[in-house]
Amino acid sequence: MTRKAGFAAIIGAPNAGKSTLTNRLVGAKVSIVTQKVQTTRFPVRGVALADDAQIVLVDTPGIFAPRRRLDRAMVRAAWGGAEDADAVVHLVDVPAQLHDSPADRKAQADVEAIVEGLKTAGKKAILALNKIDGVKREDLLEVSQTLFGTGAYDEVFMISAKTGDGVDDLKARLAGLMPEGPWLYPEDQTADLPARLLAAEITREKLYLRVHEELPYSAAVETTAFEERNDGSVRIEQTIYVERESQRPIILGKGGQTLKWIGQKAREELTDLLDRRVHLFLHVTVDERWADKREFYGSVGLDFDS
Repeated sequence: MTRKAGFAAIIGAPNAGKSTLTNRLVGAKVSIVTQKVQTTRFPVRGVALADDAQIVLVDTPGIFAPRRRLDRAMVRAAWGGAEDADAVVHLVDVPAQLHDSPADRKAQADVEAIVEGLKTAGKKAILALNKIDGVKREDLLEVSQTLFGTGAYDEVFMISAKTGDGVDDLKARLAGLMPEGPWLYPEDQTADLPARLLAAEITREKLYLRVHEELPYSAAVETTAFEERNDGSVRIEQTIYVERESQRPIILGKGGQTLKWIGQKAREELTDLLDRRVHLFLHVTVDERWADKREFYGSVGLDFDS
C-alpha cells in the first residue's frame, strides 16, 4: 500500500471553530476549546489518519486585525502555517456572515481580510462553511456563492464541526490531497505538542472556561516545572500570569475556590491524557509586561519580532 502524508492548515477568523474541527478530524482532543475568542495562540499540530493517508492538521490562531505584539505574532503564525501546507482549509462561521451585530461585522471584516490574503498569496483554499445547523438553505447558498465568487477557493464543503456533519467528506478530500511519502508520526500519535506546553494549554482552557466573562484576554499560563517522579507520577508547577492586580482575585476566587476548581479540572484531564497520576501546583502572578517578554514567545513557537 502506498502511503501518503502531508500538512493541512485550518485558518479562519477567531471563533470560527478551528480547534473544534481539528479535534473532530483527529478523533481526539489536541487543541483547547473555550467560549473565548482567539483561544489558540500558536499553531497546534494534530495527526489524523484516513486509510493510507496521514494528515498533519495545523490548527492556527485566528486571523484578525492585530493591535498588540502578541496579536501580530499570532497572525504571522497563522499565515505561516498556511504558507507551508499542502492544503489550506478556510473555516467560516456561517451565522456570523448573516447577522449584523458588532461582533458579526468584525467577523465579516476578518473573513474579507483572509480572502484578500489568500488572493495575494496566490493560494487556493478549500472553503468550509461551519455551524450550518439551523441555517436556512437559501442563506447557506447565498454565503457560499458570495465567498466562492471571490476566486479564492477551488471547492466548498458545508459542515458542522460540533456535530460532525460533513466532516468525514472533508477529511477524505484532505487525504486525497496529501503527497505520497512515509508517515511523519507513529500511527498512535495524535498530536505534536510537548508535554509541558500541553499541560499549560489544558490549564489555560480551564481558566477561561471558569472566568471567561470576568477575565479579559490578558492571561497566560506557563509550565515552570515538569518533574517525572520515581513512583511513575509527574509533578507539574505552573504560573498563571495576569496584567493587573485587580485580575488576581478573579482567578483566586473567594477563599481560593476558583483557583482550586481550575486546578482540579486541569489535573483530572492531564491525568487522563498523560495516563498517570498528576500533582499540579498553580501560582498566580501579576506581570503587566508578560505579553512583551521574548522568552514567552519562544516557549510557544511564536516569533517575537514584529
